[in-house]
Amino acid sequence: MSCGWLAAIFDWEGVIIQDNPELEKEAWLTLAEEEGRSPIPAFMLRRIEGTKNEQAISEILCWSRDPASVKRMAARKEEIYQSLHGGVYRFCDGSSEFVDVLMHYNIPMALVSTRPRKTLEAAIRTIGIEGCFSAIVSAEDVCRGKPDPEMFVYAAQLLEFIAERCIVFGNSNQTIEAAHEAWMKCVAVANKHRVYELGAADLVVRRLDELSIVDLKNLADIESPEFGSREPKPKMEEDDEEST
Repeated sequence: MSCGWLAAIFDWEGVIIQDNPELEKEAWLTLAEEEGRSPIPAFMLRRIEGTKNEQAISEILCWSRDPASVKRMAARKEEIYQSLHGGVYRFCDGSSEFVDVLMHYNIPMALVSTRPRKTLEAAIRTIGIEGCFSAIVSAEDVCRGKPDPEMFVYAAQLLEFIAERCIVFGNSNQTIEAAHEAWMKCVAVANKHRVYELGAADLVVRRLDELSIVDLKNLADIESPEFGSREPKPKMEEDDEEST
């Protein structure tokens, strides 16, 4: 089977490796305390999920728009998170097996994350999946995180695939929105949200190894009417009836 019909783009946390939203929340609350800010409300913490640290600080929390201050706080937040995390990574159920299947079929894969590149590369070495991903998109590579499609668009460019031949794998509605905005199909993994909460995805599974290659091939079919057309179809002019 040729690899030319499909490329796979994976979110990192919550899809390949288990995430811990509580650690992310604790990191932001610790940073807020250090900066003398009020505790961040729960609804704001939900809004910053999937965004870049810099984007969250300047646009959502509105703590600062000074580039140097934003960069400092973003780096400090990541430092706090990594200290809490401890460098221990565990595969999500079925993710390692699914990656092995895609490797077997020579399907190009990209990894996207708003974590720094050095953090991603260290984690990949730790869990032993070096060489699996043809491209890695990290925080340094993009200006904005989800639900902006920038990460996924850039990943497709690195893989040299058109968007309609890419399938994004995520576990949040932010990922689904970003994938569809990029004209990509999205498979959602219901390990954090209930299946019905991810209903906007093209396919929802509880774990990645439920998927077959046939499932992916069907999703990657760009002739499917679900893709629609990026350009409006020209209206056909009606032929004038011939006078008799």
